[in-house]
Amino acid sequence: MSDLFTNVFLSALLFGAVTAAVPLLLAGLGEQMSEKSGVLNIGIEGMMLMGAYTGFLGAYLTNSLWFGFLTGAVGGLLVSCIMVILCVRHGLNQIVIGIGLTLGCEGLTALLHHFQFSRTYPRLPAADPTVIPILSDIPVIGPAFFKQHLLVYIAVLLVFVATFIYRRTQLGLNLQAAGDKPAALDVSGVDVFRTRAFAVLATGTLAGLGGAYMANIGAGIFVPFITNGAGFLGIVLAMLARGRPVWVLIGAMVFGICLSLTTALQVAGINIPTDLIQMIPFLAVMAMLIMFGRRSTLPAALGIPYERGAR
Repeated sequence: MSDLFTNVFLSALLFGAVTAAVPLLLAGLGEQMSEKSGVLNIGIEGMMLMGAYTGFLGAYLTNSLWFGFLTGAVGGLLVSCIMVILCVRHGLNQIVIGIGLTLGCEGLTALLHHFQFSRTYPRLPAADPTVIPILSDIPVIGPAFFKQHLLVYIAVLLVFVATFIYRRTQLGLNLQAAGDKPAALDVSGVDVFRTRAFAVLATGTLAGLGGAYMANIGAGIFVPFITNGAGFLGIVLAMLARGRPVWVLIGAMVFGICLSLTTALQVAGINIPTDLIQMIPFLAVMAMLIMFGRRSTLPAALGIPYERGAR
């Protein structure tokens, strides 16, 4: 235990936390927008998984991480199109369709990976970090926060972009109204279906990008079921954040720390069963739900299909 809380241990813990938090952050931001518009996107796990596969495949075939991020975002977007057609346009049950999308993407990506690579698991080369001068030299936090891939900084920037959209723009008001009073939004002349479709498509894009980051940067490899429940953690983050993107960022870091404990403890030379460490994020979820779940507020029309003219 003497190796705990040393600079090496803390640096490894925080660096791993950031790496694990970015996919959760992107998924949480996307889910938050979807929920604001009234769509409970349970299929976000499948969108992340499809983004991880297509993102890895794009990067592997072209030797370009950025092309991999693009193909990952497109992969998540394509899955979200199914959600738009079935749930937003035709009003089918959002939970059932979301679960179906997740299970379908799990099977499809495993099958595609098997046909593409058989039993081999090729690895991508390590990504070059973007180093921020001066700040990167700060002990402990410098290497963890200021020697990361550029996409990490873009993900954090999206938190402030989302905050600005929700508080200062007409789009933010439309999203809020689509989730709280869709009939009133319709009467005002704004298409509820288009507003919700935009939110779901944005969710799929961000989830796919998060999955691509997980495969290309976090692991450097794709294996079936690589997301391991990250999409569901993103749903919890969105619900607990109460419409505030900054709280999604804070929650993602908390879960990221839990997820990075395994690597950090190995660096410190402490042997703890891996299964025990992997339980920590989900124990943290239950603890956060107990502490903050009652105070979380959800849109009044969340999960309810909108029918024009219905009373």
